[in-house]
Amino acid sequence: MDSAALEARLDFAADAVWRAGRLTLGYFQTGVAVERKRDRTPVTIADKESEKLLRSLIERHFPDDGIIGEEFGEQPSKTGLTWIIDPIDGTKSFISGVPIYGCLLGLSDGTRPLVGTAYYPALDEMLTAAHGMGCLWNGRRARVSAVDSLADAVLLSSEYKQTFEERLEAFYRLVDATWIQRTWGDSYGYLLVATGRAEIMIDPAMQVWDSAPFQVILEEAGGTFTDWKGVPTIYAGESLATNGALFDAVMELIKP
Repeated sequence: MDSAALEARLDFAADAVWRAGRLTLGYFQTGVAVERKRDRTPVTIADKESEKLLRSLIERHFPDDGIIGEEFGEQPSKTGLTWIIDPIDGTKSFISGVPIYGCLLGLSDGTRPLVGTAYYPALDEMLTAAHGMGCLWNGRRARVSAVDSLADAVLLSSEYKQTFEERLEAFYRLVDATWIQRTWGDSYGYLLVATGRAEIMIDPAMQVWDSAPFQVILEEAGGTFTDWKGVPTIYAGESLATNGALFDAVMELIKP
């Protein structure tokens, strides 16, 4: 894809997630009804309406591109390009009235992500990136931190009681090696690494819609987004983000 076409899709994605995010604010902190899906994770009308809006915008502007969405499944691609939607990442935060939830939209060619956008409507923070075009945070250049010692690093995760069960030893080695540890998790943790406010974000269980925007965002901000083996991918079902300077040190601690 040439740079003009890539930039057009990036501009579209930023506008689309902004619209979806503003829609979710109409339900935020209103006591909206919560359903439980088969996996017992929560979902609300805000999740569903956000995804419906994003799908309608994609179908209008790029009707031959594919779509994968958390709530409404997959639509095959005729172009080899697929949009990946998480209409509300952090629904547990959303239903609790906590503002660190995001609306995520990524574009992949099936092997690598090309565009990534993440909007946090209750905070009005936006991350946008495209392959080879840099990463912006609210219109300013986003850069990871320069911290190069684990002893000075901020480590983030989402909830870990269940998801880290089989990897607690590796996780606790990171906890012991780092300076500050917080569960500013879900996708907001990746935003914090991309903008230099944390150095490491780790998740042992991820769906592709959770990961979709963040490989290109982290790489364009100067960091890394990989699986636990260090392979750059959004398809592994797990993820590790670093500021780049600490990547090797982190890998030494989490390998079997």
